[in-house]
Amino acid sequence: MKGFDPKFRDFPDYIIGITREIWEDRGIHTLHDYYAPEIVVRSPSSVVVGNRGVIAATMATLHEFPDRTLLGEDVIWSGDPETGMLSSHRLFSTATHAGDGVYGTATGTQLRYRILADCHARENRIDDEWLIRDQGAIVRQMGWEPRAYAADLIAREGGPDACVRPLTPHTDRAGPYRGTGNDHETGQRLEQILRRIMAADMATIPREYDRAVQAEYPGGVTAHGHGAVDRFWMGLRASFPDAAFDIDHRIGRADPDMPPRAAIRWSLHGQHTGWGVFGPPTGAEVYVLGITHAEFGPWGLRREWTLYDETAVWKQILLATS
Repeated sequence: MKGFDPKFRDFPDYIIGITREIWEDRGIHTLHDYYAPEIVVRSPSSVVVGNRGVIAATMATLHEFPDRTLLGEDVIWSGDPETGMLSSHRLFSTATHAGDGVYGTATGTQLRYRILADCHARENRIDDEWLIRDQGAIVRQMGWEPRAYAADLIAREGGPDACVRPLTPHTDRAGPYRGTGNDHETGQRLEQILRRIMAADMATIPREYDRAVQAEYPGGVTAHGHGAVDRFWMGLRASFPDAAFDIDHRIGRADPDMPPRAAIRWSLHGQHTGWGVFGPPTGAEVYVLGITHAEFGPWGLRREWTLYDETAVWKQILLATS
């Protein structure tokens, strides 16, 4: 861990440790130490540039959810301390909606949802980030459907001309990280599975997935078996049948006491031209940022976690058709 604080025994310990220090231990000021001044943080809902913006967003979130916990489930990583390391961090979060904020007037709702975050770190600092919260799970637990929430958010942000623009290739900002991950066979295996599914080879699922697969999908959905996996991926791809599917980052790992596992950051970019999980085709141009984690066993892919932000997709559709 050359260049990193010696209190961290390895890179996963660094990622999990600073997350707890910032959020649960209220060390918000440590963002000055752990985040680079010009960091780029991309979420499907927005792009934030600079540490000051990150600190402001962190304080606003903790005002709205003061008891928020971030339980680190896994860190799948690549790179080295000399050139920089990329972590794909999977978290399970609990929180109570106890303050007014971006989700509206405080409701007292107790929430459970997942987060997937890719972070690039060098010299004890994170300088590039891609972050996906399960917004579909959050808003549904508050009594909203994602489309209705997106429409209300546009109105609260001042209407279509004034609202915060979601992440797209037009709103993205280049950061310092240019890596694409590693060449480990498990990452390559997951990449090929996703590429074949996105090429409409749905027979890939019974070939490559364990029959007893457990999958965690947007909206807080826990699903089991080949049929559930097929329905999820079919519903997404059917909405954007002609959209370009790209693999932006790929990591595979085989670590002691862990199954072979992989993390893929991917994107879909194109028009909403099909009937799928986003209703009647609108022709809207949509960009979907997604992250998938997977664990493999003797009978194939046995656990999958995939997230994209349903509310950000609906916001793009509504802005294009308002």
